[in-house]
Amino acid sequence: MASKNWDSNTEIEYFREYLRIPSVHPNPDYEPCVEFLKSQANDLGLPIKVYYPFDKQNPVVVLTWEGTEKELPSILLNSHMDVVPVFPENWTHPPFGADIDEEGRIFARGSQDMKCVGMQYLAAIRALKEKGDRFKRTIHISFVPDEEVGGTKGMSPFVDSEDFKLLNIGFSLDEGIASPTSEFPVFYAERTRKGVVFKISGSAGHGLLLMPNTAGEKLSYLTSKLMEFRAGQVKRLKDNPELLIGDVTTINLTSVVGGVQSNVVPPLITANFDIRLSLDINVREFEANLAKWCEEAGGDIEFEISRRDHIPPTVTDDSNPFWVAFKNATEELGLATKLQVFPGGTDSRYIRKVGIPALGFSPMNNTPVLLHDHDEFIKADTYLKGVEIYQKIIANLADV
Repeated sequence: MASKNWDSNTEIEYFREYLRIPSVHPNPDYEPCVEFLKSQANDLGLPIKVYYPFDKQNPVVVLTWEGTEKELPSILLNSHMDVVPVFPENWTHPPFGADIDEEGRIFARGSQDMKCVGMQYLAAIRALKEKGDRFKRTIHISFVPDEEVGGTKGMSPFVDSEDFKLLNIGFSLDEGIASPTSEFPVFYAERTRKGVVFKISGSAGHGLLLMPNTAGEKLSYLTSKLMEFRAGQVKRLKDNPELLIGDVTTINLTSVVGGVQSNVVPPLITANFDIRLSLDINVREFEANLAKWCEEAGGDIEFEISRRDHIPPTVTDDSNPFWVAFKNATEELGLATKLQVFPGGTDSRYIRKVGIPALGFSPMNNTPVLLHDHDEFIKADTYLKGVEIYQKIIANLADV
């Protein structure tokens, strides 16, 4: 369908307006997003609150549709306002132009990750309200900052605040990933990310010598052990077609720093590894192995590890009424879904950490995965179909 045929669709135009706000890292300005969301709240006839759990530059915006039984735990529909950097020279359309081509593809940073989901929530709420629907549970629609760089200025402090506790959240929906097939992935857990920094000390001196216990030798030993472990995970993934990337542990050397010039053996080398532990890995045993390898390498190695333990996954059986409601909605809609462990990190980890069940789901099937990529797009008909899907899911969840 030609782009001109979408110009009269109100929901598509709202979506494009939101996409044109360049809330882009490394220095996102969220104020235009806040003003846009205030106008959306006014149009929807919903109260809106702006919280600042970290500082005034990182607002959390929450629209609320009150339920008929306000004492029940509420439903949270979460999305993030920030988007990753762009390289305009690699785009065929302006990354914040929200252009629509002849195929109905809407090109913009955030079209998949994840301004689409936030606006689909609002479009679904608008449709439900226009039909005169009311639900037992209160629905909160949150728009948070900072997710793309870890959420430490957004959802992480927000879940620990009194403001969040007063929302009385019982269940949360957040982002998933587009699917190139007809199947919709549903994410119930995330791997445990461990940023591991090794500070490796060793003998220093002239490069013409063969000194023992140099930092380079120790780094080589550590790297060989970690790459051996990595190779085992690659083999698991290759040998079992049922496994996905979220089901295995990934290990990657991301940076090495050290040295002053080519003929001087440095006294210190710092190496950073991005490690994401699958749910079947015993975290304490893995950390013990790291300590053992440091000793085997020659000792005098310090290592630092971010976040230590697995966050419990969301229960996906009949004991979780929210899972049952979600599953029933997708089955009634005839959607083919597949439970998966999210390979990266989303704000759902903070929600689950405080004991609230959360699912990641983006209604984008038959769509190439383009999050963080050049020419990120979503088709207009896929977007509008997603609005219809959310209407059913939200209605089911809010009446649990």
